[in-house]
Amino acid sequence: MSEQLPSGGIEVSPDEIEALHARWSSCWTPSEVARRLAGIGAPWCVAAGWALDLFRGKRTRAHGDIEIAIPAASFPEVRRRFPGYVFDAVGSGRIWEGAPAEALAAVHQTWLRDPATGDYLLDVFREPHDGDTWICRRDERIRFPYSEIIHRTRDGIPYLAPELVLLFKAKHARRKDQADFEATVPHMTAAQRETLAELLARVHPGHPWASAASLA
Repeated sequence: MSEQLPSGGIEVSPDEIEALHARWSSCWTPSEVARRLAGIGAPWCVAAGWALDLFRGKRTRAHGDIEIAIPAASFPEVRRRFPGYVFDAVGSGRIWEGAPAEALAAVHQTWLRDPATGDYLLDVFREPHDGDTWICRRDERIRFPYSEIIHRTRDGIPYLAPELVLLFKAKHARRKDQADFEATVPHMTAAQRETLAELLARVHPGHPWASAASLA
């Protein structure tokens, strides 16, 4: 992604950010997203909080939105799956309606909007990659084949490996992130916990989750 934000876009105030929650109230579920993306060629997976619930096999809390991760180069293929809807590029407190190319190059989040209602239904993370290898946007030295980091539920819904979901949640460690960490780590394998601790030591040195993951 470019470090230079493009001109234009709509600046979103703190009050407007709070109001956005209502526009996400009718967002899709993982099952609905999987139905709409069935047969797509690009590797994709549910990310963030929903991914942890899929890993644990049950819904454990309310989710204000739903995020999926895809290789950045595959975005056009995903975009074509949603005729009649509009993608907005989002980042740094701004929204670029229609996701123009310069905005796509500058930010990684893309919100799918129903133009009839203005509601947002899906957040698409366009991730860096090298062919079939996923690259962490927080540290490009961290790389994994997609085949290793995308897991599936019994009914085939793909989700991001929990150790990577928690790596991203560690940056802010909000109350819900801490709760997600505490609820997820006991279900992870020793290898997954070890990987999480190693990644945290690299990306967030001294993070308390690293030692907690090792001791779980």
